[in-house]
Amino acid sequence: MTSNALSTVILAAGKGTRMKSRLPKVLHEIAGRPMLGHVLANTRFGGDTRTVLVVGPDMDRVSGYACSVRPDIAVVAQQKQLGTGDAARTALPVLHSSDGVVLVVFGDTPLVRAETLENMADACRRSGSIVILGFEAADPTGYGRVLLEGNQVRRIVEHKDASEGERRTTLCFGGPMAVPAAQFGELLEGLGNDNAQGEYYLTDLVALGRDAGIDCICVTCPEADIQGVNSRADLASAEASLQRRLRGEAMAEGVTFLDPETVYLSFDTKLGRDVTVGQNVVFGPGCDIADGVTIKAFSHLEGATVSESAEIGPFARIRPGTEIGRKAKIGNFVETKKAKIEEGAKVSHLSYIGDARVGAGANIGAGTITCNYDGYNKFFTDIGAGAFIGSNSSLVAPVKIGDGAYVGSGSVVTKGVATDALAVARGRQMEKPGWAAAFRAKNESIKKASSGD
Repeated sequence: MTSNALSTVILAAGKGTRMKSRLPKVLHEIAGRPMLGHVLANTRFGGDTRTVLVVGPDMDRVSGYACSVRPDIAVVAQQKQLGTGDAARTALPVLHSSDGVVLVVFGDTPLVRAETLENMADACRRSGSIVILGFEAADPTGYGRVLLEGNQVRRIVEHKDASEGERRTTLCFGGPMAVPAAQFGELLEGLGNDNAQGEYYLTDLVALGRDAGIDCICVTCPEADIQGVNSRADLASAEASLQRRLRGEAMAEGVTFLDPETVYLSFDTKLGRDVTVGQNVVFGPGCDIADGVTIKAFSHLEGATVSESAEIGPFARIRPGTEIGRKAKIGNFVETKKAKIEEGAKVSHLSYIGDARVGAGANIGAGTITCNYDGYNKFFTDIGAGAFIGSNSSLVAPVKIGDGAYVGSGSVVTKGVATDALAVARGRQMEKPGWAAAFRAKNESIKKASSGD
């Protein structure tokens, strides 16, 4: 086989009833991305490729998501749940090509690595054989067993159809399969449903291929890479597996996790070298963290960019649109949203900075908030370089604080403050000598009178 053409068929027609959810199974998220999104990413091969998604009837949400991620994808519907073989057969009319390789994968096995799938396609292309993906199962119960003759796969038998002896086999079928495109359609058309489920099994392609003189070989991967998701427990297990993988990759690239098992990453989290991450830190999607950053315990970041040597937390919430500059500090119980915190600026504690710029070297005192929302619209606050905002100040947007300006503690600022000026916007303090003593005496006499003493 010489053609480099590759067609990928993604099977996602399952109802996922064991998930007990209104959300289609393949749209449940792992590491901040739907399972189907992981599969789409891991099957984005270059060159002469085509991808077909097989969904069930009335699965518009699945189709819509897939098309938003891969606009070039073809979507077909399997009208009746007649098994994986029938689902793959549904894709035949839109495959178009009989050249190269057809790769079949499942939408609910999100942890299969792209390099594994590419290796399967390459092995199929080189040998002209059917290539299946297997794994050694710690507990093979429920999995299809891979039965070998020497180095060749003799057949795959589903657990319900396996004999007692066959069930003792621990080499199990993981789902993905690469098939020479020239034989794919003919083999699918030859499938029967004489089995315990009365379904058309994709796994029967192996025996049909052997009858047609096509060899089948098995490549293997770790069990953690191939786990499917059929229940909420499976979802949690897959999440844990992917988190371990992501943490391991980050540490291999120079990241320090003070307690790795308590840190949660998203599929696209970028962490530079010499980044230190404390306990119980969560990264939502869209975080890009530069070298030398320190993120302290119990912080949550999402959709944020953090520059070199900045410090965040503990207990900081960094929301989407935040840009934190070099050597800036975001301290405990600080929330930012759509805010640009420039180099060396400090927002050390108990503040909310939203829809704002904090200039280089500025200092934001404890309890300061930017009042950015009037119930209908958002407005911008601009705090200049080197400005000093006193504690418990409210900056009512739209407002501009000039470079080097001071805002007195407890101020409610509604107008711009000029460069290097002092703004104090609070009620004037007054004092009434002896008032407190008279107040207490009056109330004590009332209390005694009411008690009858």
